[in-house]
This record gives sequence, C-alpha cells and structure tokens, in this order.
Amino acid sequence: MSWFESFVLGLVQGLTEFLPISSSAHLRLTAAFAGWQDPGAAFTAITQIGTEAAVLIYFRKDIVRIVSAWFRSLTNRSMRSDHDAQMGWLVIVGSIPIGVLGVTFKDQIEGPFRDLRLIATTLIVMGIILGIADRLAARDEAGGRHRAAKERKTLKELGVKDGLIFGFCQAMALIPGVSRSGATISGGLLMGYTREAAARYSFLLAIPAVLASGVFELKDAGEGHVSWGPTIFATFIAFGVGYAVIAWFMRFITTKSFMPFVVYRIILGILLFVLVGAGVLSPHAGESGG
Repeated sequence: MSWFESFVLGLVQGLTEFLPISSSAHLRLTAAFAGWQDPGAAFTAITQIGTEAAVLIYFRKDIVRIVSAWFRSLTNRSMRSDHDAQMGWLVIVGSIPIGVLGVTFKDQIEGPFRDLRLIATTLIVMGIILGIADRLAARDEAGGRHRAAKERKTLKELGVKDGLIFGFCQAMALIPGVSRSGATISGGLLMGYTREAAARYSFLLAIPAVLASGVFELKDAGEGHVSWGPTIFATFIAFGVGYAVIAWFMRFITTKSFMPFVVYRIILGILLFVLVGAGVLSPHAGESGG
C-alpha cells in the first residue's frame, strides 16, 4: 500500500465511521473503484482505533463520569442505582453480542462477507430500515392532526433488555455495508429512543468493541501488501477527520432527518449492483491482496 492510498483510506474511514453509511463498505469500495487491493479487515479494524480515539476525546466528560461511577459502584452499594454507574454496566452488556459473534464469524468477516454483492444488499436493506425508523421518530416528534406528539425515551430509561438489543444491532455491523452507527441508531429509534440518545449510546457502545477488535487484529497488521507505516498514518488521518465528523453529526441529528443518508445508501447499493451486473466490477474486485 502506498502512502497516497493510506491517506485516502484514512480520510474515508474518518468521514464514514460515524455516519450511518458503513465505513467498512466504503473502505472496500474505495479500493475496488480505484483498482487497489482490498485493505483487508485488519487495516479496517486498526484504523477504527483512530476514530474511536476521537470518540474518547469528544465524549471525555461522559466517559470519565461513567467509568468513575462504575468503579465506585463495585464497592459502594448505594452507587449501584446511579445512572452513570448503570451506564457502565449497560455498555459492558451491550458489547457482549459483537464480541461473541465477531470471534465466531471471524473467517466469514475477512472473506465471504466482503463480496460486493453482499455489500450492495446490506447498503439497500439497512437504508430502508433506517428510513422507516427515522419516519417513525419524526411522526412521534411532530404528532399529527388527530394525535399529540409522543415523548421518546432518553438514556435514563435504558435497561438491560434494550442494552442487549442495541448490542445485537451493533453486531450486525460485522457485515460490511450494514454500518455500526446505522444499525444501532435504527434499533434505538425503533425502540422509541430519541435520535440524540440512540446516537450517543451507539458511540459509547462502540468504544470497547472497536478498541478490542483493533488490538485483536494488531497481530495481522503489516502482513501482505499493507505495512505498518501506512496503517499508522491512515489511523492518524482517521482520528483528525473523525473528530470533526462527530462534532458535526451530533449537531446535525438534533434538528435534521436521516433521510439524506437513506437515499445515499440506496442509490449507492443500486449503482453497485449495476456495475457488478454489467461486469464493470468483479464481486471480488481487489481481494487478491486481501
């Protein structure tokens, strides 16, 4: 991998990680469209450490408060009813599904799941699901001619059951094209949470999963055509761009709909099917260097 490739892929990772459009799919598609070798699952997982570092800094006050309360609750029974302490446990509980499924389906994630036809399918299907969830949220918030606006849930109402559902939604993102934020936010909206609450928990829930995945893949970094230098460079690029995207996205969702992302996902998925069907792209384009 050249330094230019690593710069572009780091930029793509930072731009797409927190938007509901799938960073892993865009890394895969960028390589395929450019005629580069697929950067592979290890490169993707390690560059995600950069974007998660952006999450740690952006949500540092929330994280410090949650971690502090969680540790104190281990020895202080009165702290166990504290919302921040409970959030610590809920992040742990919600991380279990992706940890178990990630290890179980590791070979598929690094192989068959990277087929461009599967990516096109997940882009479209998850786009439709996100669109439905967004419309339901908008209907609740706006009310209607014959119904009052419905108050949606905040993170103070999050329990173990919903935390696990969020976790299984996040685990769906093991398939490129699903999108970690897209799946968890869609799940949250369908369960009745506000856009801000679903997005905030989605970002917090991703921290242990992404950091663990990145550390787990370190042993495979530097193998094949992707060396350590470009991987680290791309990770730093992803961090800087990712931080800017988080700040923008958290402001965006307070007043805007997810429909632009829905339309983008569906159009991209259809385009990908057309290109593969016409023979312009191979379903396994760029995988030889995997």
